[in-house]
Amino acid sequence: MVTFFTCIAFMGFVAWYSWSKTRGKISTSSGYFLAGNGLTGLFIGGSLLLTNISTEQLIGQNGMTYAGNMTPMAWEIWAVRGIILLAVLFLPMYLGGAFPTMPSFLQSRYGSGTQRLVVGLLLFGYLFVLSPSVLYGGSLALMKILNVQEMTGLSQIQSLWLVTVIIGIIGAIYAIFGGLRAVAISDTLNGIGLLVMGCLIPIFGLVALGNKLGGGIRTAMYEITTTHTYKLNAIGTGNEHDAIPISAVFTGLLVMAVFYWGTNQFIIQRALGAASLKEGQKGLLLAGFFKIIIPFLAMAPGLITFHLLGPEITPTDMAYPALVAETLPAPLLGLFIAVLLGAVFSTYNSLLNSSATMFAIDIYKLLINKNADDHKLISIAKNFAIGAAILTILGAPNLINAPEGIFIFIAKFSGFVAIPIACLIMLGLFAQNLRIPHIAAQFIIIFHIVNYYTLVWGFEKMGIVIPMHWMHTFSILFLVETAIVIIWSLKWPHHESFSHRHNPKVEMAPWRFSMLISAVLLSLASLTYVVFSNVGVAYQGGVVSPNFWLPFGFALLNCIAFCCWANTWLQRKYESFVAKHWSRPSEN
Repeated sequence: MVTFFTCIAFMGFVAWYSWSKTRGKISTSSGYFLAGNGLTGLFIGGSLLLTNISTEQLIGQNGMTYAGNMTPMAWEIWAVRGIILLAVLFLPMYLGGAFPTMPSFLQSRYGSGTQRLVVGLLLFGYLFVLSPSVLYGGSLALMKILNVQEMTGLSQIQSLWLVTVIIGIIGAIYAIFGGLRAVAISDTLNGIGLLVMGCLIPIFGLVALGNKLGGGIRTAMYEITTTHTYKLNAIGTGNEHDAIPISAVFTGLLVMAVFYWGTNQFIIQRALGAASLKEGQKGLLLAGFFKIIIPFLAMAPGLITFHLLGPEITPTDMAYPALVAETLPAPLLGLFIAVLLGAVFSTYNSLLNSSATMFAIDIYKLLINKNADDHKLISIAKNFAIGAAILTILGAPNLINAPEGIFIFIAKFSGFVAIPIACLIMLGLFAQNLRIPHIAAQFIIIFHIVNYYTLVWGFEKMGIVIPMHWMHTFSILFLVETAIVIIWSLKWPHHESFSHRHNPKVEMAPWRFSMLISAVLLSLASLTYVVFSNVGVAYQGGVVSPNFWLPFGFALLNCIAFCCWANTWLQRKYESFVAKHWSRPSEN
């Protein structure tokens, strides 16, 4: 009863506060889709935190760490590269061009045919991969934590359907009737709860492990850092415990970071609602610090569970819920359930809202009713979101049969969308003088779909083994597709040249510390890998290697020098670049 009360109380407060702050403020399409360009850095950062941390991180990455080691942190730590690119390069372009959606930029650069293909790709990914995955992961975890099968007497699949329908309906209400402002406000409140509970769960886990060993937290930490130390290694070399090789950090993960943070609609839509470029950069770089913290929230519990409960938990995705149920007292368990639901609602809401935005603006207004006013667009978006929610609810429970787990399922299917979009966006941004034919961009999208499927799944079904991790396919196809577009454009250039017609609607002065904070984020990411290596805490025979402090000190000094250079020379160059290219309306 205490668990139920604390859960309902927290969720009720979030719902009431979000409703009170959005009442009467979403009567225009700008207010519904972009929060009226009024979001501050704190709201953007908090919203991005919970939008990005959802059940696939909490459940999937803890499961991978429980079964393997710390190599999954690469997905989180090195995401800062994509965040930095969005903050310092993509965001000035988007705000300077006042594009409400990423496909709008592609339409201005590559024509309406390319835009429709991209919108179709994104909607496919949102509706058939991301939304069902997020909803499924949250429903599965909640079903296990609350023992819904025992409470109701239903079978596992029936219990999963029941929880999925309830969460799907409640979560859709935020997005459908509140627009982006409601989602952003609820995200910030839930983000606070997620940080608090995310930090408490490892602490309670360490206390429980210490009690098991006859000591305290210090005893538990010593146990983790001196026994089974291979689980603390984040530098994958291709052995059986590695979820991802370190080489993928420089190949596929880099491409994925560019797409996910630089071009992905449901991520960048927060920043597009910023009150100014400075506020957008503050919020994005704040989210970068959250990404550095995430491994300790989304992976440390998996390590603790291994030492506390042993290696017998199956499936491994149940490691995190098992630790929660084992260690949290009833009042905090209720708050955790509320936070878990908040994480599900956040990503689910964002996907529904972004899908509705793209359909209303990039399909309905462009192809069906060019004269639609704001009220009509909002009505269409809400109707589409309702249909998308129903489709997601019907598809989510079927993912219980996903062969490789929910996190890898999402990562692999994201490759259909990530690579061609990242290719076209990067060329559109950095090769403005390249006269790219529209047909070349459309060809690349279709070329990619066929070849990506063949390399990742097709050859395997034909019995052909490719001795290469599937993440490397991302970078190979990215380079090949970029080369095809460049060669095509040089050989058969488009008949018209292209230049951005930017018209900023917000203040475009960059944040004074944007380069310094970017350098700090990259430095923290690099130092984290020194710590979680065979010379650091993964060393066998002690807490760290006797040689640890020499490479760590050398890396630290280089990081300090890098940050000083970024805050002086690089910051001045960057401010001049933004003032020259993006601060004023174009004359043409």
